[in-house]
Amino acid sequence: MTRKTLAELAGGAALGAWAAFGVLAMFVSGRHGAPLFLDHGLLTWSVGHRPPMAVAVARGLTATGTGVFPYAVVVLAGLLTGRSRRQRLVGALLMAACLTTGQAVRYGVMELIGRARPPSVDWQTHASGWSFPSGHTTTASLTAGLVILALCLRAPHGRILLCLAVACWGAGVGLTRVFLGVHWFTDVLGGWLFAIGWLGLWLCAAAWWLPPGLSTDTGEPGPGRTRPHTS
Repeated sequence: MTRKTLAELAGGAALGAWAAFGVLAMFVSGRHGAPLFLDHGLLTWSVGHRPPMAVAVARGLTATGTGVFPYAVVVLAGLLTGRSRRQRLVGALLMAACLTTGQAVRYGVMELIGRARPPSVDWQTHASGWSFPSGHTTTASLTAGLVILALCLRAPHGRILLCLAVACWGAGVGLTRVFLGVHWFTDVLGGWLFAIGWLGLWLCAAAWWLPPGLSTDTGEPGPGRTRPHTS
């Protein structure tokens, strides 16, 4: 895949995700944070289906969506994207920057919308702050996306199964937030859309400007670049 094709695909995905996120955010804000379509039904189902073992597993999984773990994972993924020491350092810094800045923007959106969480009587884990978009969901989805990118760039064998496993982990963290009663489903949906939009934006920029060692370039000149002349 050439850089131009990658940039177009990533940019298109980002545009679509941001559009959907914007519409969802307007619905949430316009209803002053009140639950939307699937919110009540999924929360009610979760409250009625909580055997102790499932709650324990959900708490363990949801814990991986915050704290040091996601940052350590993306730094490791970044180190895998380069061949030289310099490329590994750049990859780790860029992936950490993508996650960190995404978190900052997500926090700003969360404060701006100010949506309340579901009733605390239904909570099965600790939670704080506003509800939309879900922080754990956004963090896990950004982390999963960056790890999948690293696997696609460097994993020689079995990367499809690895990518599926990572994607399931990212999606699973978001679903535990609804199961544990600390988020509405539309908070989780918002986190998924935000993460896709943010990753698409960064990947599009990377496809345009990063050197070949940190891209999926196939040797074709990328956007804004020309193939050097040889004599």
